[in-house]
Amino acid sequence: QVQLVESGGGSVQAGGSLRLSCVASGYTYSMGWFRQAPGKEREGVVAIITGTGSTNYADSVKGRFTISHDNAKRTLYLQMNSLKPEDTAMYYCAADRRWKTGAPILRETLFTYWGQGTQATVSS
Repeated sequence: QVQLVESGGGSVQAGGSLRLSCVASGYTYSMGWFRQAPGKEREGVVAIITGTGSTNYADSVKGRFTISHDNAKRTLYLQMNSLKPEDTAMYYCAADRRWKTGAPILRETLFTYWGQGTQATVSS
């Protein structure tokens, strides 16, 4: 069992930045960030294969968000720049131990472990 704890959410104005963090209690091979806005379904933001560094970004965040992982600290980061009001959502960290290689897929069912979420609010 892996526990994930997110932090770093907050409120910013459009154009601002936030950095989310997610600490894992154990090893994982793939990790990702998903988000859910009020009244909408949860969607994938970005995923990474931690051993290879292979990433997969949603089109809506390409060029603005950057995922990174510190293996020694078992910590996943999401640097969010040029934030827009439509980025407002609860952001969830997800992880799995099954996928070591290949291209990460932004599909909820491929992630076994989930954090409780951290809220990011962007005002116009």
